[in-house]
Amino acid sequence: MTDEEKKDKISSAARDVLRLSRNTLVVELRFLDSAVSRLIQKESSVICFATDGRLLLYEPLFVLKRYMADRASPVRDYLHTVLHCVYRHMFVHTLVDHALWDLSCDIAVESSVTDLGLRAAAAGREEKQARACRELREAAGMLTAEKLYSHFISNRPSEERLEQLQELFRADDHALWYMTQAEKEEAGIEFEASDGKGRGGRSDDNDEDGDKEGSLVRALGSELDWKEVGQRIQVDMETFSRKQETERGGMVQNLLSVNRERYDYTDFLRKFASRGEVMKTDDDEFDYIFYTYGLRLYRNMPLVEPLEYREIKRIREFVIAIDTSGSVSGRLVQSFIQKTYNVLCSTESFFSKINLHIVQCDADIQEDVKITSREEFDSYLASMKIYGLGGTDFRPVFSYVDSLAEQGEFRNLKGLIYFTDGFGTFPQKKPAYDTAFVFVDEAYNNPDVPPWAIKLVLSRDEIM
Repeated sequence: MTDEEKKDKISSAARDVLRLSRNTLVVELRFLDSAVSRLIQKESSVICFATDGRLLLYEPLFVLKRYMADRASPVRDYLHTVLHCVYRHMFVHTLVDHALWDLSCDIAVESSVTDLGLRAAAAGREEKQARACRELREAAGMLTAEKLYSHFISNRPSEERLEQLQELFRADDHALWYMTQAEKEEAGIEFEASDGKGRGGRSDDNDEDGDKEGSLVRALGSELDWKEVGQRIQVDMETFSRKQETERGGMVQNLLSVNRERYDYTDFLRKFASRGEVMKTDDDEFDYIFYTYGLRLYRNMPLVEPLEYREIKRIREFVIAIDTSGSVSGRLVQSFIQKTYNVLCSTESFFSKINLHIVQCDADIQEDVKITSREEFDSYLASMKIYGLGGTDFRPVFSYVDSLAEQGEFRNLKGLIYFTDGFGTFPQKKPAYDTAFVFVDEAYNNPDVPPWAIKLVLSRDEIM
């Protein structure tokens, strides 16, 4: 047998292993069908096993060695790589710590594979990973890439421990995630997505059925494409794929994390601003045509002058209610107040005179601090204390604010923001002012609120 024949035989065997792995996943995990079929397999001589969201690059001999060492490894490796795409791990900021981000992503997907309970993917490394996963879950909470990365940034493991974890959870190469288009071309792994085929012809086996249109869609591999795939998988798992409780584990949490909407807290606060006049030239309302016409007609006598005041939207009267029950930590509350203050100051959202009430409440009103200026806000932040730590009931705050309004404390109360973890009793009726509930939710849930309330869900990392 010639070297060329031997090479062809190895390539054919590797294709068979990957085809079997892919078909196993499609049959066993129907909700992942669109994701598994999207990647186009392409043989490589420079990368062992990797994806960039479009291609699944593999080195044939590497695949066969993995198969001979553990027959479940190729299935698990394939699923590992597909989940990187579903969770959109490769679409990350270039300034991220590559070693810690790669490790976080590998742990997240390996944990998800284990939670799925797929016998065909139960490789030997699963048992070795179990202890490390338990320890990390206790330290970081949920095993999502974002949570793990935040944990590792704050508690960077030693070089020895880092290498141990990398060896334990690594299944593919992440080099493609950080390579530019030019670097890919230089490495000989560039792919023309216009026809779903590589430079050397068709892909290895994804197009054997002649599905050219499907190949075109799969070859796109953009972040938006994978976002749509992830959202469809999440809906499927939450509605039709509830046969096993394990299917509600790590994969659902990772999908909730990556698919949740990101909000701009600055824009959110602007919903509660009211219009008012300030002494400031309004260039937007100034008409330069009439101004220059007057200068020409009357010789240095303008017909119009710039307005000496302008009407803008700022916060004048406002209430911030803080849930100080035992389920919300004091440090988190202080961080939220500080963040709110920073947003208001950075956007010049305050009028010179304001009427801001910061109310602390658990099941009863614990404290009400009235703030009328930025200086008083500074003083409050410097000496802020948390009171309460009892049960949670939202109704006392609304009753209290309503009584203040009846006493003439507010002339035009624009709104109330209630910072909470969501576990409390809501008022039955809509108040006379806009109300928003800001939830801190580490599990990326979607808390229910009354129809009249505005809802914003933030994670701890977005507040701290």
